[in-house]
Amino acid sequence: MPTQQSLADATGRRKEAAAHATLVPGTGLFTVNGRTDEEFFRRAQLRLIVRRPLEVVEMLDKVDVHAAVKGGGLAGAAGAVRHAIARALCEHNAALRPLLKKNGFLTRDPRTKERKKPGQRGARARFQFSKR
Repeated sequence: MPTQQSLADATGRRKEAAAHATLVPGTGLFTVNGRTDEEFFRRAQLRLIVRRPLEVVEMLDKVDVHAAVKGGGLAGAAGAVRHAIARALCEHNAALRPLLKKNGFLTRDPRTKERKKPGQRGARARFQFSKR
């Protein structure tokens, strides 16, 4: 449930990462785990991933985003934040849902690491076979 000053908040997931994003009226400031997005996501590609839902709905300079991410790596964290922002935008304004859905921001990416199988070296890799 959003607080008095926030527009909306939502949770997003990707790989092993889970993110909680809160949208607040503002000027386009991004904070992730208390740090700016430039500090948290050093690669420009990851910052582009995070900002994309707001660019599509043309709200990049109208809201500030405060996100908290747990688990996973940086790529998973970026995908989780993007998912959370898109869900928060839908919660704020339901009319944005078709546009966000069309761009694939609302779909939870189900791809995760495959588990290691017993009697094998990895998920698919086998121990080396020797005939003699």
